[in-house]
Amino acid sequence: MRTLLLSASVSMAIALLGTPVAIRIFVRRGVGQEIQDELAAAGHASKRGTPTMGGIVIILASLAGYLAGHLLTADPMTASGLLVLFLMTGMGLVGFVDDFIKVFKRRSLGLRARQKLAGQIVVGAAFGIMALHFPNIYDLTPASDRLSFLTDFGIAIGPVFFVVWVILMTGGASNGVNLVDGLDGLATGACIAVLAAYVIIGNWQLRNVCTATLVQSCYHVRDPLDLAVVAGAVLGACSGFLWWNAPPARVFMGDVGALALGGALAGLAIVSRTELLLPILGGLFVIVTLSVIIQVIVFKVTRIRTGRPVRVFRMTPLQHHFRMLGWNETTIVVRFWLIGGIFVGTALAIFYVGWT
Repeated sequence: MRTLLLSASVSMAIALLGTPVAIRIFVRRGVGQEIQDELAAAGHASKRGTPTMGGIVIILASLAGYLAGHLLTADPMTASGLLVLFLMTGMGLVGFVDDFIKVFKRRSLGLRARQKLAGQIVVGAAFGIMALHFPNIYDLTPASDRLSFLTDFGIAIGPVFFVVWVILMTGGASNGVNLVDGLDGLATGACIAVLAAYVIIGNWQLRNVCTATLVQSCYHVRDPLDLAVVAGAVLGACSGFLWWNAPPARVFMGDVGALALGGALAGLAIVSRTELLLPILGGLFVIVTLSVIIQVIVFKVTRIRTGRPVRVFRMTPLQHHFRMLGWNETTIVVRFWLIGGIFVGTALAIFYVGWT
């Protein structure tokens, strides 16, 4: 528990104090956000030029907090914790390249969709392969090749299909967070709620791990406490960053932050054996992603059949639909946070009922 508290505290302090330093560096180097014409019309023109790529601070603060917590308590690092941080950093690197191209070429689009997808596949596949290795003395690996909800269930799907499943999960989570990251503080606050849930889940699994107690409702998780430490470190980094990212934002996290946070959430779900619980925990991300999918499908189908494309929403992702309706940005952010909190509370209730 001391490691958890120290890691979260250090990462939050670094993000809180380091973000304004990063803002000054970004401003000096002209690292500003480019705004699409549609978003400018929706009232986002004033955001053009706001420093972006602030997700670098989140990643560095998370890594430093995790390292400091373990060094100060002499608590050994674990394969599970390091793998989640690897996934987070790897996805962040893909986002960094995307952001760098946007800034360098002064345009709102960076990597091509196929290029970004290829980067996410490589990072996700590497994580999935390594997660099936590094057994501990109880022969538990960070992940298993079985699907999981509250715990593992069903038959093993084999390492190949498991890696494919991991690629789908990591890609879906990282892109989901990226889609939500459209208004000041929205994605950061939503991620904080899910990360807080994983701090609770990790601590609960530690107290009911099967290697310590052989009861019916125990958990076959390799390193539950260290997963709580990772979640706490990233939570602290996001909290410190949100101070500067809250409306009106002085800095944006960019793709480097959004993809990294999505990777962290997917990694925590996979190694804590709560893969299918993640869509409930991150229900807000699912809803926003579905809004984009529905818009694209309906638009294309109606254009083909009638020649007159129909839009279900005025603009997607969903938060921009409400912006086009005239809602105040802060109102949208707070209400979306509330929706995200409801999903997190529901998922935790399901997790607890599943244990009882």
